[in-house]
Amino acid sequence: MVDFGADHSFGRAARNMNEHYGVEVSVGRVRRQSLEHGAKLSALKVLPPKKCVSTVVTEMDGCMIPIVNVSVQSPDQRKGKELVWREARLCLAREKESVTPVYGATLGSVGVAGELWRQTAEAAGAGPKTKVHGVGDGAEWITTQFREQFGEQGSYLLDFWHVSDYLAGAAAVIQPKKAIQWRQRQQGRLLESKSEKVLRALSSHVEPKGQAEAPVRTAHKYLNERTAQLDYAGARAAGLPIGSGEVESGHGYVIQDRLKLSGCWWKEPNAEAMLGLRVGRANNLWDSYWKRPLSRLN
Repeated sequence: MVDFGADHSFGRAARNMNEHYGVEVSVGRVRRQSLEHGAKLSALKVLPPKKCVSTVVTEMDGCMIPIVNVSVQSPDQRKGKELVWREARLCLAREKESVTPVYGATLGSVGVAGELWRQTAEAAGAGPKTKVHGVGDGAEWITTQFREQFGEQGSYLLDFWHVSDYLAGAAAVIQPKKAIQWRQRQQGRLLESKSEKVLRALSSHVEPKGQAEAPVRTAHKYLNERTAQLDYAGARAAGLPIGSGEVESGHGYVIQDRLKLSGCWWKEPNAEAMLGLRVGRANNLWDSYWKRPLSRLN
């Protein structure tokens, strides 16, 4: 029942119980059991390897999920509802040569997400001497938390394809008839860690400050403020990823496939419990959870 509830709407999960097992259960019971076990499952931790690893790859990103806030002051709760979008922050970490990441997710603050990020890296084997390779977009909260959590151990790289989007926008202005070729030339320079040449190619075409639509100025500013995060040649030479596709696909696999179902809105505590359920399964804790003594499951 909880397995169905982790993947489908609670109504569909109840129907599945009847179709697959001939057992009739109420939607309310499916919801209650799924969320209760999700909250308990979220307390389980991935055990780190016995020895710290030399290099950990880690990523962090956010996606928006629908949340409903109910006013306790409103006599009619149907009218006291506020529908908002909240950022669910997902992080992952893995040993450099591994293909199995450890996930973490929270609706908490940036600081809470940062602490979870460090804990996730430690669960993947990060120790005091581990090199931590971070990759993702240039959002200030992400880069700030990476610096605070990993310090001198960490080196952060801007997602190459995110940077390429900025270059594509600039290319349409600088070389409208040969935009693809211009973008590819700049990408080649970035892959050789020659960001200064890319900045020079942009600088002579920067739009006036008063111009609202300014893709060249935007691209130049974005890169110029993040030159220390553009060592793609170094990352490739070390066999490290230059894109953050893992965490982006993780958004769909871990979060969105369940928490962004059509017409689905969540109370925040329930969303946190479902995040715990989904992350626990993604971290391969499902079997160990259900093998625990029954007294610890209730």
